[in-house]
Amino acid sequence: MNDRKHLSGREFERLLEAIRGCRNEVLDRSLILLMFRHGLRVSEACSLVLEQVDIESRILHVARLKGGLSTTHPLRGHEIRAIKAWLVERARMKAPGRSFFLSEQRKPLNRSTVNLALRKYGEKARLPVAVHPHMLRHACGFALADQGADTRLIQDYLGHKNIQHTVRYTATNPARFEKLWR
Repeated sequence: MNDRKHLSGREFERLLEAIRGCRNEVLDRSLILLMFRHGLRVSEACSLVLEQVDIESRILHVARLKGGLSTTHPLRGHEIRAIKAWLVERARMKAPGRSFFLSEQRKPLNRSTVNLALRKYGEKARLPVAVHPHMLRHACGFALADQGADTRLIQDYLGHKNIQHTVRYTATNPARFEKLWR
């Protein structure tokens, strides 16, 4: 297996496709989509609480760990749909507490459950890498760089204290050289 530390955009799409029809499809689609789109660490996703997800205002309050800068991110249409579907499922569970993501046992989701699910979906999607949660965070950084976001914006979005952790996303992106030598 390859030791690459991120997924390409197409690999991420294949990962989402692999979730279709699975027992925890609604939970896993919402979880994986939010982890990728907002560059959430697995612990940040597992510790997400209901009050951080404001579907009325279409925002996600991201509480960064590791001393990172906490931010507020916009939620887009497909994220809102996935969140609403999960909240309906969560309500059916009559889940106690404030945790946003819950296991079938109605307990806060834990890191090992997320690791296992991602590995399983990666294998089902026949991806060339062993998928783990942090790959979604890296995939977010590379996707933002591919869209032309500058290093400082990506740093703020991912909550990095040190820009050296962000440079990897833009340094290898050939798009940043497009306007040179015209």
